[in-house]
Amino acid sequence: MTAPTAQEPTVDIQEREAWRISGWIAVLVLLLFIAWLAVSVFFMATGQETIGAINLVVSVVLAVAPLSGLVLVSPGEAKVIEFFGAYIGTVRTPGFWLVRPFSVNKKVSVKVHNFETSQLKVNDADGNPIDIAAIVVWQVDDTAQAQYAVEDHQDFVHVQAEAALRHVAMSHPYDNDAHEITLRGDTEVIAREMADEVAARIALAGLKVVETRISSLAYAPEIAQAMLQRQQASAIIAAREKIVEGAVSMVQDALTKLEEQNVVTLDDERRAAMVSNLLVVLCGDSRATPIVNTGSLYQ
Repeated sequence: MTAPTAQEPTVDIQEREAWRISGWIAVLVLLLFIAWLAVSVFFMATGQETIGAINLVVSVVLAVAPLSGLVLVSPGEAKVIEFFGAYIGTVRTPGFWLVRPFSVNKKVSVKVHNFETSQLKVNDADGNPIDIAAIVVWQVDDTAQAQYAVEDHQDFVHVQAEAALRHVAMSHPYDNDAHEITLRGDTEVIAREMADEVAARIALAGLKVVETRISSLAYAPEIAQAMLQRQQASAIIAAREKIVEGAVSMVQDALTKLEEQNVVTLDDERRAAMVSNLLVVLCGDSRATPIVNTGSLYQ
């Protein structure tokens, strides 16, 4: 026999609907047995002890039976019904019900649960230490598996969610210049990937994922300052490239319009000088101070 894998339920029990009728019918039956009990007491009082004792025992037993099967189901919960250790079904419909007498019921919440992982410190795909946390919204889908497949399905979700978050965080870089999925730049993609990862891990417990979100993401304190300087340098370089690209385009347009409209005719040397001056003005950090030339163009 092979051991069960992470994707296979360790307990082969699927949720099914339990037999039930209205609990008020049981109350009516109980009242009838109470009346029977009164008749038994009457027989015993009139000297018919044997008949009275038999009726008394029968009425007590039949009165206890419906009481043992009464179940109250509130909205947002389900009752898993066991009969002498065997699972016989689940009652999800809210109300007052009578199930199989002498059974045991266990409450399972089917509400949507919200869980936030602890702050995890992991290394991303580039080996940089980061602090990351996520929110997992989940719900019980199969009450039988949630009750019998794992020891504690809520604790199971917490452990598996943190394991999935750690795996996803280690599979992608925090941020880089390459065209690939990053933790900081592709939060929607990361959230879907984590949702699939968590769903695959908790399916054996009869649970489903409603939504996942990254709630906290940052470089670890020991490298945060260095990474901030790298990001600032990258931003400065990108801004400079944009400025140079725009300046070259503006200079090219200016020279083209001057020549097309015959405003001035420049040789290669003066053209190079004008290009240099325009680039200095357009790309400089400080405001340029013009110098007025009152002589000829070549002085």
